[in-house]
Amino acid sequence: MAEGWRLWIDATPRPGWSNMALDQALLDRAERAGERWLRLYSWDPHCLSFGRHEPAARRYDRARVEALGLDVVRRPTGGRAVWHGHEVTYALAAPCAELGTVRESYIEIHRMLLDALRRFGIAAQLAPPGRPVGVDRGACFAAPAGGEIMLGGRKAVGSAQLRQGDALLQHGSILLQGDQAMVQAVTRGTPPPDLAGALAALLSSPPSAEQLVEAIAEAAAERWRGPWERLANADALLESADRHAVRFRSDAWTWSS
Repeated sequence: MAEGWRLWIDATPRPGWSNMALDQALLDRAERAGERWLRLYSWDPHCLSFGRHEPAARRYDRARVEALGLDVVRRPTGGRAVWHGHEVTYALAAPCAELGTVRESYIEIHRMLLDALRRFGIAAQLAPPGRPVGVDRGACFAAPAGGEIMLGGRKAVGSAQLRQGDALLQHGSILLQGDQAMVQAVTRGTPPPDLAGALAALLSSPPSAEQLVEAIAEAAAERWRGPWERLANADALLESADRHAVRFRSDAWTWSS
């Protein structure tokens, strides 16, 4: 098993298919070689993502999505739809044994994010335990699941996890600005509520994306001790992600029911 953690602060905003291919490549490396990764990134263009098990073609209006010219992708992880706009996105891939069960790892990763937010005096909390929120409950930010990060009664972070062999991938959105109105705009029937809690809407002095990224990097290094390597060149990882690009660019994958 590989020792230590690898940190990639990905300074290049990427389209949805590329971001998901890269996250899948991180999971592959965690499973194959026991590597531990934390990637921090953003999206360009802004993107609508579906959870792995969502009935996207039945739930969302594809004609409306295309008329609006939206970038769209289906994630490798579960969960529900998210509009990726002004946010910091994290992806963590590691052997399952590093962080425990699904429930334990979900909470542990969110506690690390809480540590980062509290560096700015942000009084966020974990949602109390409750029943899992199914894919039939509307958008990701329509309802919190137990262990998710809440601020002022609103959901500040939306996350989803996938396990592959003896490794896990968890990624999620930390909202800086805006809301999830775009998900509502393309949902068939009655749109879901929007409990999104963007930091800019809830705080008088929210951190910038750059400040938040550095705070997450510091919080992770303090919580999970050991050597941390900051990736300076991602060429090898980008190359390993290439084989997943076809899948995440595929309409058949994205719009499956």
